[in-house]
Amino acid sequence: MSELPLPPATRMLGSSGIAVSPIAWGMWRLTENGRTASEAARLVHAALDAGITFLDTADIYGFDGSGGFGDAEALLGEVLAAEPALRGRMVLATKGGIMPPLPYDQSADYLRSAIDASLARLKVDSVDLWQIHRPDILAHPQEVARVLDEAVASGKIRALGVSNFTQAQIAALNHFLGHKLVATQPEISPLRIDCFENGELDQAMMLGLTPLAWSPLGGGRLAAPESERDKAVAAALDVVAEAQGVSRTVAAYSWLMAHPAGIIPIIGSQNPARIAEGAEALKVRWTRTDWYAVLVAARGERLP
Repeated sequence: MSELPLPPATRMLGSSGIAVSPIAWGMWRLTENGRTASEAARLVHAALDAGITFLDTADIYGFDGSGGFGDAEALLGEVLAAEPALRGRMVLATKGGIMPPLPYDQSADYLRSAIDASLARLKVDSVDLWQIHRPDILAHPQEVARVLDEAVASGKIRALGVSNFTQAQIAALNHFLGHKLVATQPEISPLRIDCFENGELDQAMMLGLTPLAWSPLGGGRLAAPESERDKAVAAALDVVAEAQGVSRTVAAYSWLMAHPAGIIPIIGSQNPARIAEGAEALKVRWTRTDWYAVLVAARGERLP
């Protein structure tokens, strides 16, 4: 039975020329439980020491509905200020364009201020990837593109991406950009498979966008499956996990990574051991039969 290729040790982030690890670590829960800078530094080191060099945050991370906006970036900024050498070991990504309680604002003035505020909180001169977090329907893509191109030209941003954009929104923004998009960040998991069949990943491959998968474990439902569908997907993942001596979590990451679009799953855990464990996904081999078995379980019906 033919096996699908293993993921490479590094991937290129779209056409940016930036090499990233094929799995990333995300910080949307970095500020939970009053985490200190030294505790956050342990997590950063756990990722980097495991070869996970792609770190993803956002200005909205830390916001609890009334306060905390920017707190995750600020906490990472404390880590980087204490250990400046860490910055050179990572590819740093952040996001902006959500301004509670509006909720979305991609007007020129707000975007400029959001980018500058992120850099200030992170205590860096530039970020490697800056992403619009969710689309502002009231912003013309040409105006958005002009601000983003300015930020790249000024050296504040190396490469551009989007998150939670539709295919049409991606195409419209990319049309006006001089510095084309290199990444898209939708929700993808063995429990959220829409993008495999609705054209999102096909567009990513066509445009040369690297897909970054948020919530790759289905919001924790793979770890504790409840519905019959969840249990069926978990069982299909377990076949490969048990055969290759890895956890179901690692099998789920590797299932996404086997797709030819080069999906980069974003680990959401804030536990050093679980972050480091993610790197094991690079060693998991999938056959077409096993890969499609997970897809069929997620679809809940046979393939045509």
